[in-house]
Amino acid sequence: MKYFATVFLILLTTFLAHSQTYEIGGMIGGANYIGDVGKTNYINPNTFAIGGIFKWNRSARHAFRGSIMVAKIKGDDAKSSNSRRKQRGYSFENTVKEISIGIEYTFWDFDVHAQKAISAPYLYTGLTGFSYTALRKKGTGEIAEYDNAASIAIPMVIGYKANISQNAMFGFEIGARYTFTDDLDGSNPVKGLADAEGLKFGNTNSDDWYVFTGITVTFAFGRKPCYCNF
Repeated sequence: MKYFATVFLILLTTFLAHSQTYEIGGMIGGANYIGDVGKTNYINPNTFAIGGIFKWNRSARHAFRGSIMVAKIKGDDAKSSNSRRKQRGYSFENTVKEISIGIEYTFWDFDVHAQKAISAPYLYTGLTGFSYTALRKKGTGEIAEYDNAASIAIPMVIGYKANISQNAMFGFEIGARYTFTDDLDGSNPVKGLADAEGLKFGNTNSDDWYVFTGITVTFAFGRKPCYCNF
């Protein structure tokens, strides 16, 4: 996570040193996890998520984007529609802290300096680094914390944004993160417990996901760009 934070800060400083048009703001909404405990709904925000977002608009169609977010995730077999999970009765909670860098692409021109009402759907992807609490199943069937861990994820985001004033933008987005770990729920312990017998459960061949559903509000600053060099 320290590496991703350093890269994010370096890129942010570089962007501000060559000002064209930027957006900075916040994101707030809900999160849900998809894995081996609890419900399997793809979009089912049941916990709180909050973060910050920064964009460097390199053209009217795309922007380099960085964000940070903290999201709580949880799962409870008692709330699952799967009878086997209900009978098993596992539950867990975890907190994900992520930093993401990538490219946001709009389906048609979106000029943050427009003097009229504009809106556009968009896609975002890139690379996400995140930290979380490593979990494990205990002999009593309880899922407990045992270490800190970090991994990477691929963000796949779709959203819709519109200007609400000359320099303010509002957006709604749904963003799934495909992670490269199967331990957000304690079903496949990592580090020193990776080879331990009797601790794994569920589908150990499928990694976990978490999904953010919420809104973004950003404010544009910097001079109106010329977009002719890129």
